[in-house]
Amino acid sequence: MHEVIIKRLESLGYEADDADDWLLNFLAEKVSDQIENACNTNEIPDHLFFFAVDMVCAEFLSNKKGVGQLEGFDVQAAVKSINEGDTAIQFAVADGTDPLESLLQGMKAGLQEQLVRFRRLVW
Repeated sequence: MHEVIIKRLESLGYEADDADDWLLNFLAEKVSDQIENACNTNEIPDHLFFFAVDMVCAEFLSNKKGVGQLEGFDVQAAVKSINEGDTAIQFAVADGTDPLESLLQGMKAGLQEQLVRFRRLVW
């Protein structure tokens, strides 16, 4: 899972280094335990793997932001709109909203609904 987390962080624009390993491993274990406890299983169901990766990345970036270690990390869209032929795509960024917070919330969204599908009853 560690390599996938590193790649996901890179895709978000954060270059992890060796100093981040402990926190990444801690958060990976924490998120894994949360998913396993919610589903009453001993391992993360395959279909929840990428949800777990996003949760770890969101928790990691949130922790880094909380202690002021995200200087230079910019989540603003590189372009606001794209026009190609008769197709137009516009990235909406609401005024006054923190783009990083929006990204983190988006990465965490939907996990609870997904957990219900894999929940096992305990007798």
